[in-house]
Amino acid sequence: MDLTTMQYKVERNVAHITFSRPDAANAVNPAFCKELKNVMSEIEADDSVQVVSVTAEGKVFCAGGDLKEFNAAGEDLPDVVEAMLEDLHDAIYMMNAIPKPFVAGIQGAAGGAGMSLVSAFDLVVSGESAKFTMAYTKVGLTPDGTSSYFLARHIGLRRMLDLTLTNRVLSAAEAEVWGLVNRVVPDEEITEATIALAQQLADGAPNAAGTAKTVIYRGYESSLNEAGDFEAINIVSAAGTNDGKEGIAAFIERRNPNWSGN
Repeated sequence: MDLTTMQYKVERNVAHITFSRPDAANAVNPAFCKELKNVMSEIEADDSVQVVSVTAEGKVFCAGGDLKEFNAAGEDLPDVVEAMLEDLHDAIYMMNAIPKPFVAGIQGAAGGAGMSLVSAFDLVVSGESAKFTMAYTKVGLTPDGTSSYFLARHIGLRRMLDLTLTNRVLSAAEAEVWGLVNRVVPDEEITEATIALAQQLADGAPNAAGTAKTVIYRGYESSLNEAGDFEAINIVSAAGTNDGKEGIAAFIERRNPNWSGN
C-alpha cells in the first residue's frame, strides 16, 4: 500500500498502524480516511493478523478534522465532508466487525474525530497527561465518526451529552474513571505499553480474543436469549478445536499451552 498519512506493518501476528502526520497533529482529512479504510481491508484479508495496535507519531494522537483543509474547501466543504465520512465510517464499521481486537495508545490529545476514533477502539491505553474532548459544537459542527453510537455506550448518555454540548475536556484520569480508556501509563511508555498489550493478546490462543470480541459486541445488541444462544454456538465450536482442548489440558497440567491455530 502507498500510504501518506499513516504507516502500516505486521510483526508477530500484530498489525501496527501508526498515524504519521505529526506536523498536522494527525488531523483527519480525506486522504487519512481513504487510507484508513484501505488498511482495514488489508487487516481483514490477512489471516496472519490476530490483533491490531494503533499509535501515533508526534505530540498529539489525533486533533480531529483538519480545519485548515476544511476552510480551504470553501463552498465545496459539504461535498468534501460527505465523501470523507463515507470512507471514515466504512473504516470504523469494518474495524468493529473484524474479529480482531484493536488496541490504541493515546498521547497528548484526542479531539473531535480523534475522540470518535478513541470511542470505537476495543481497548485504549492513555498517557497520563492526555486530554479528551468532543469539540464539535465549539466550531459550529455536530458529532461524527460514529461517536453517537460508541461513546454513550462506554460512558453513558448523560455524560455523552455533557461532553458534546459543553465541550468539556477530560483528563486521562477522568477518562479512565468514566470508562473511556482502560488504563493510564506514564507518557513516555505509551507506545511500548500499547504494543505490549496487543502482543499479549496475539500470543494467546489464535482467534480466541477475536471471537470473544464478536460475542461481546453481538451480545450487547441482543436480547438475553439471543446473547446466550450465540455464546453457546461459539464456545461449543471452540471446545471442539485442538486449541480449546490444548488450553484446558495445559491449565490442568500447569504448563504453557502450545497453540496450533486449529
